[in-house]
Amino acid sequence: MGRLLGLDFGTRRVGAALSDPRRVIATPLEVYQRQGAERDARHYQTLVAEHGVEGLVVGLPLHTSGLEGDLAALARAWGAWLADVTGLGVIFHDERYSSVEADATLRAYGFKAKGRKTKIDMLAAQILLQQYLDAGCPVTETPAAPLDDPAVEGQDE
Repeated sequence: MGRLLGLDFGTRRVGAALSDPRRVIATPLEVYQRQGAERDARHYQTLVAEHGVEGLVVGLPLHTSGLEGDLAALARAWGAWLADVTGLGVIFHDERYSSVEADATLRAYGFKAKGRKTKIDMLAAQILLQQYLDAGCPVTETPAAPLDDPAVEGQDE
């Protein structure tokens, strides 16, 4: 086994978290401001090499119904691009509510709005990666089930 890199995809920023080599614990790593395909490719190639990453877990933003929307399609396309530039396999993992949980955690620790904004993406990446690790690191994508929350039905996370 080797380290996994968990990524909370965003169109402007990408949060990253790293697993330990035994794939038990996820640790927040960074928030990367996207800068274009060429620079982004160099950044992720360097990150993978520096940390001995052997696989990628990309958060898949699903609707509460479990269906994929436009943002999920963008995440899948970005994940395919990332697999191509790093030469690593990508697993997509349900990330519903990871940003909400990250924000609540930061609030609980007393972070003000500005401090939360700079950290939320990497904490969301840690949460989604830890959930993946806790699920036993499945090698195939688990079908998404609907969540029982009619108040937010149909909203993108």
